[in-house]
Amino acid sequence: MLVNLAYLIERPTGTTAYALNLLPYLQKLDPIYLATAASGLSRAQYTAVPDNMTQGTTGHLRRLWWTQFHLPKLCQQQRLPSDKTGSDLLFSPIPEAPLATRCRSIVTFHDLIPLRFPEQFGAIKHYYRYYVPQVLAQAEQVICNSEATARDVVDFYGISSRKLVPIPLAYDAHHFRPTATQPDLPGMHSLPYFLMLGRQASYKNIGPVIAAMAKLPDCTLLIAGPSDPRYTPQLKALAQELGVFSRIQFLNYVPYAQLPALLSGAIALVFPSLWEGFGLPVLEAMACGTPVITSKVASLPEVAGDAAYFVDPTNAEEIGQAMYHLAHDSQMHQQLSSAGLQRAKQFSWAKTGQATVEVLQRYL
Repeated sequence: MLVNLAYLIERPTGTTAYALNLLPYLQKLDPIYLATAASGLSRAQYTAVPDNMTQGTTGHLRRLWWTQFHLPKLCQQQRLPSDKTGSDLLFSPIPEAPLATRCRSIVTFHDLIPLRFPEQFGAIKHYYRYYVPQVLAQAEQVICNSEATARDVVDFYGISSRKLVPIPLAYDAHHFRPTATQPDLPGMHSLPYFLMLGRQASYKNIGPVIAAMAKLPDCTLLIAGPSDPRYTPQLKALAQELGVFSRIQFLNYVPYAQLPALLSGAIALVFPSLWEGFGLPVLEAMACGTPVITSKVASLPEVAGDAAYFVDPTNAEEIGQAMYHLAHDSQMHQQLSSAGLQRAKQFSWAKTGQATVEVLQRYL
């Protein structure tokens, strides 16, 4: 079995974290990992592939070319000489596989956000519109990270639900847990803070949270995640206009090692996203004992269960009220903190890994 890790980068994203946490459980299948030097894996763990396939649109196009024309050759090399049908299997933790080849594939699909919000995405929406549905249609099975994502695959692409296997993601229980350690980040305010975690994209719904800060003069807001030149300037302008800019800190990317302290110290994680395939930050915050304010749409109720303060993401007043309540109601804060810790225990990479292995074993 080949495992396509050619997309992995050093700064872990959600899909990178997913793949890396699966690796210990895939080992029993004796796989061959295909990865670049930027994957973070030790050199003994993987077979090297070109390292110019991860950055930007150009890198993405190079990876699609490599997937279509070079990856099939690697699949062919693994085939038994006597096998005419193709006993090889490719597992890709993202929806990428060569088309119209004898290489059987199982892929993971994470979300359809670029098609739900096409105006917010550039060329990547064409990838989701034309390439991805072909990959899913020819795959032996498609692993989806939530029931909500599986429904999207059926609704948007017309893929049979019989081909889909929802397997929820998880979190690193050794890393994400309550801690009294203070975040070691430059320029942090001494005031209590709310935290938003994720890239600064429009569908993350950051504007209403900035607006709510006008009614929370004794709190600050930390926005941790990669900036976006299309939206970040608008968010900063909004903060200036509302007179709250001095109490909002745009942290950009925060190192993985700093996340537990950052989450543990927050009043709450505010995650009123308009849509998510899963919503890992919600699970990671609950594991740290941090109350969560999140949307009652898509996969987020699947993840949070009854352990979050749910809001309508299109209702700015409702988001603001939730933040105010958690900043001033210590009993509610404690209840959600305790409920989140219990909810997080229902998820583990061992469960996710074993369920994934069971799917793969059926085709080996």
